[in-house]
Amino acid sequence: MATVNGYQGNTQVTTPAASKQSAPPSKTVDTQSVLKRLQSELMALMMGGDSGISAFPEEDNIFCWKGTITGSKDTVFEGTEYRLSLSFPNDYPFKPPKVKFETGCFHPNVDVYGNICLDILQVIFQPPYLFLFSQ
Repeated sequence: MATVNGYQGNTQVTTPAASKQSAPPSKTVDTQSVLKRLQSELMALMMGGDSGISAFPEEDNIFCWKGTITGSKDTVFEGTEYRLSLSFPNDYPFKPPKVKFETGCFHPNVDVYGNICLDILQVIFQPPYLFLFSQ
């Protein structure tokens, strides 16, 4: 008699491999909710009307953005445009995006490679400190 779905007739058949407990399934990230969240934040950024800040996804990947920040008027940064790259993790907003200045930037919280060095973006990041809506 053939074994089908672990049963031979009405009797459950156990094999050494089947009797071992399988590892619990790993947590799956709801990618659709992350996509929806990023699309919502992109739309809010575009509709926000702040002329000094912009960011858009790279080609077809909504998890990788290119952004710009323009230096404020009446400061030494006026007329300077800083380019940034942003990489959002699959479990955003519970993990922070990786942000890197592509344009050289002299700032105590930015290293020589353009990496932002703030604990709030690494160790103690929490959803209330969201990337675009922390105002």
